[in-house]
Amino acid sequence: MTEEKSLVKVIVFQLQDEEYTIPVDRVGSIERMMPFTRVPRTAAFVKGVINLRGVVTPIIDLRERFGLEAVENTEQTRIITVTINGMDVGLIVDAANDVLDIQEDSIEPPPEVVGTVEAEYIQGVVKLDQRLFILLNMSKVLSGDDVKQLQEIDV
Repeated sequence: MTEEKSLVKVIVFQLQDEEYTIPVDRVGSIERMMPFTRVPRTAAFVKGVINLRGVVTPIIDLRERFGLEAVENTEQTRIITVTINGMDVGLIVDAANDVLDIQEDSIEPPPEVVGTVEAEYIQGVVKLDQRLFILLNMSKVLSGDDVKQLQEIDV
């Protein structure tokens, strides 16, 4: 008798040289880069807002949020729309690569520092074949104060 392994379906995306994951159930869509409207007096990592199918969606630059070096957008740059703390936001990432099934029991706790991203943003890491995936803790990527500020954006 085989025991059923619990799988987590994730979207894999890239920032700098690292591969990160977000659970598929948190992802609304993956969009090509598009023009956005800048919003004054917001955190530096809030790039602005877009109107995505009738919904005004704040856009977060994950590179800037994590303190990584800024780069020019490319053909591979994507906006991944996710729900964080009850709010839809768009996350600018370098590329969206894969959809994978990860066995829950293969998720290891995060080390103190993974690459250049602080451990507070990381839920765990997974080694699969020769690749290392960093599972983001979406509720830490945007704190309650960040969400409150985004909700106050008046467009």
